[in-house]
Amino acid sequence: MKKVLTIAGSDSGGGAGIQADLKTFSARGVYGMSAITALTAQNTMGVQSVFEIDPGFVGEQIDSVMIDIGADAWKTGMLANTEIIRIVADRARKYNIELLVIDPVMVAKSGDYLLKPDAIEALISELVSIAYVITPNHYEAQALTNLNIENLTDAREAALKIHNQGAQNVVIKGGHLPDIKNAIDLLYDGRNFIEYHAPRIRTKNTHGTGCTFASAIAAELAKGNDIKSAVHIAKAYLTAAIQKAEGLRIGKGHGPTDHSQGELVEVDLSLVKVK
Repeated sequence: MKKVLTIAGSDSGGGAGIQADLKTFSARGVYGMSAITALTAQNTMGVQSVFEIDPGFVGEQIDSVMIDIGADAWKTGMLANTEIIRIVADRARKYNIELLVIDPVMVAKSGDYLLKPDAIEALISELVSIAYVITPNHYEAQALTNLNIENLTDAREAALKIHNQGAQNVVIKGGHLPDIKNAIDLLYDGRNFIEYHAPRIRTKNTHGTGCTFASAIAAELAKGNDIKSAVHIAKAYLTAAIQKAEGLRIGKGHGPTDHSQGELVEVDLSLVKVK
């Protein structure tokens, strides 16, 4: 059994954060563990309150998991502040984590910033620099590069710049890019650009999609898949989870995706076109 540690915030509504990560790990057939960075009072309509965990205690959670169980990959989500970012980076170096998947939870779907400027700088210098793969949406890619991203050409330029910041692989998510018929995610692996195309699904059930996507990538990497295959499978899994979410009808706002695709259910790779 492969093992993946998520270091992220808790979503009391169950659709994003730690809860989405653990559901995804289970669905993709890996053993999930967690170190919680923040508690949120949150539902499908928004975040009502946030309580940040003491950075030292975040480090203790990581140590507790690693000295006993260990992990084949790490995935990070909401890291809340500079001090927690530095603690996570310190532990990643201490435990020689090679498969470090960074979901840079910096900017919300609305475009609102979730990290202060000093924390963004710490994220770049401390974590992007040691990431195996980073998965920003286009708002986050703009914040990381100070580039304006309006199309795939801009996304390629941003991916190159983020790679130069140290990330071995960069996946810029295309769910929020304007005027594109399909949802196109762009992978840059240091040599080539790979586009992953899937139909854009008209739905409000997209809460936690970023967490789910990055967690699926981490799970597939832990299982031994290469980065191209891991992104391919994660894209297919997320596309199916969004499609199936219409049957959930959870909450009054932006509902969650349907994570309940077990490891024994074959991922339909025909949902995704790699270009």
